[in-house]
Amino acid sequence: MNKISVIIKREYVSRVRKKSFIIMTILAPLLMAALVVLLPLLMMNEDGDFKKIAVIEDNSDLFKGVIKNTKDAEYVYLENTRVEDLKKTFENEGYYGILYISPELVNTPNAIQLISKKQPPIGLLQDIERSLKKEIERQKLLSYKIDNLDEIMKNIETNVSIQTIKIDESGSVKETSTGIAMALAYIFGLLMYMLVFIFGAQVMRGVIEEKTSRVVEVIISSVKPVQLMMGKIVGIALVGLTQFLIWIFLTMAAVTVLKTTILQKSEPTEITQSVSQNLMSGDQQVAGTTQTADISPQLAEISKMFDNAMNQPWGLIIICFIFYFITGYFLYASVFAAIGSAVDNETETQQFMLPVTIPIILALMVAIATMQNPESSVSFWCSMIPLTSPIVMMARIPFGVPYWQIAVSMVLMLVTFMGFVWMAAKVYRTGILMYGKKTSWKEMWKWLRYSG
Repeated sequence: MNKISVIIKREYVSRVRKKSFIIMTILAPLLMAALVVLLPLLMMNEDGDFKKIAVIEDNSDLFKGVIKNTKDAEYVYLENTRVEDLKKTFENEGYYGILYISPELVNTPNAIQLISKKQPPIGLLQDIERSLKKEIERQKLLSYKIDNLDEIMKNIETNVSIQTIKIDESGSVKETSTGIAMALAYIFGLLMYMLVFIFGAQVMRGVIEEKTSRVVEVIISSVKPVQLMMGKIVGIALVGLTQFLIWIFLTMAAVTVLKTTILQKSEPTEITQSVSQNLMSGDQQVAGTTQTADISPQLAEISKMFDNAMNQPWGLIIICFIFYFITGYFLYASVFAAIGSAVDNETETQQFMLPVTIPIILALMVAIATMQNPESSVSFWCSMIPLTSPIVMMARIPFGVPYWQIAVSMVLMLVTFMGFVWMAAKVYRTGILMYGKKTSWKEMWKWLRYSG
């Protein structure tokens, strides 16, 4: 045991001291935060090339002036102009494209064309479609000859936003957000995929490096091959856990700074109102939820997102993440170590990597699908099967998973990873000293059956 601890310390210290580890440990949370903040800003960014679009209708003025100009686009309605003639000269005349509207658009949804030499942005298409859709609906309603139609339509226009309330077995209630749950499912599923795959591959590369440099021949004169394999796996696992815990600390610190420096600086302009809402008949009620009208609606929305995120079962999420990372990492790292011991260079690993990576990639695909339907049979069984459960279960937990399912999944995971470690150790002890021989799955099966 003392020899294994020495190997663990060597693997851990040598990797933690690397500049790449320090840089990625600090930059990863910052990059993630930047991605979360910048992605919506980039999607909402309307600064782009100004587009001048010629609008042509066939002998009709049904839609003249319907599409309003924006700061990024100007719509010029042309008369007595043929589309075929303008196609040849529109770019020279300063137009981005030609919007041809057929009178049949009222009855035929695709009777409209945008002709341009570039692929138009999705925002431009959505603005045109939205404007024309409203006008067509208005014209159809006018055919019913309703008085004061515009005023009626303005009065009945309503937005609906569903507030989701989750009741646990004890009867307590919390406000939740499906969007937050989907985001957490994606983040934790992807993070588990990256950590298990990256650190597992590090084990394989480390074994190959020691084998090709013949350093392993010196090392195993003092320790058993199985001890060397376990020390390397555990040491790299501790590196991954250290990085993960630092990421949690930095993320919590960033969230705290953001809430204190940005959200709480906005002075409310209206008095805080408490709204109580009945969920069930009788005396059981939801505690009043506080709604504050801030100067910026965006800040109010961000504050609500933070509150919904904090209502997630973070204790359970962190415990499950650590458990599934350790067991999932041990399962795959042991396989990677066995593969590394069976080959002489990384090129030879290609024939063995496909069967190992297929379950990981499948798990990531199921995890992404889980965001849409976390209770599907595919998500359930993939969260039970040990080869895919570390990723899929972490994607399901933000949506709420019964404790018995988590317990069964953990038991299966423990049994399977111990079995994989045992099999990998038998392959490792033979393959680590094999040189110059092309290894196959059949050969590795023989090593697995060796006794002693």
